Amino acid sequence: MSKHMNLTLHVWRQKNAKCDGKFVEYPAANISPDMSFLEMLDVVNEGLIEKGEEPIEFDHDCREGICGTCSMVINGRPHGPRERTTTCQLHMRSFKDGDSITLEPWRAEGFPVLRDLTVDRSSFDRIIAAGGFITAPAGTPQDANALPIPKENADLSMDAAACIGCGACVAACPNASAMLFVSAKISHLGLLPQGQPERHIRVRDMIAQMDAEQFGTCTNHGECEAACPKGIKMENIARMNRDFIKASLTYRPATGGGGGVG
Repeated sequence: MSKHMNLTLHVWRQKNAKCDGKFVEYPAANISPDMSFLEMLDVVNEGLIEKGEEPIEFDHDCREGICGTCSMVINGRPHGPRERTTTCQLHMRSFKDGDSITLEPWRAEGFPVLRDLTVDRSSFDRIIAAGGFITAPAGTPQDANALPIPKENADLSMDAAACIGCGACVAACPNASAMLFVSAKISHLGLLPQGQPERHIRVRDMIAQMDAEQFGTCTNHGECEAACPKGIKMENIARMNRDFIKASLTYRPATGGGGGVG
């Protein structure tokens, strides 16, 4: 039988976006190393509720490393100490008996804290709404092999599509830049034939929305790629920048019966 652990948690508690927050210490006793990190927090919250105290609020949904909502900084690292691992897939065997663990929310202007470890990530939704779509004709779908796509492009597109929009890249970046996330969404569509009609409008509008959401700029620290649980590459940022320059030089908004992408 696995030996159970006793841990000390230092958790950021904040009532709402307008209140100041502070770290509060909680014991996490009799924790199985086979628990996930979120299961450990469930146990701690059960104890708080039994004592009549407010449970620690944190985001979660699928708990399978897919949805991207389990956003928290663990001992200074987004999602915790293991590479390519979301918080929900992090197991307590990654820690040792007696360890102290510090838990914080994402820290970024574009991710305001709602309560405790939960932040408002709707800024990402607005960035997607600005251009993360394609024009698709209605009707009978084409055969899967009717539209040839170079394998290299297909592979790069699928790699970019692996982004789950968790925001770890923003939390890790010293500038709180969202460029890894935005570039992944732009590459995902821009590398495929189906994404070409909006290619230049997309990169222009999504970057404009990213700036409006008060995310910082990229200065090539590389922290974003290191923190990404899905291994999204920084080469997507370079690809996005090239498309943005081209869009800035060639795209003209439609006026009357003309206009479009040059």
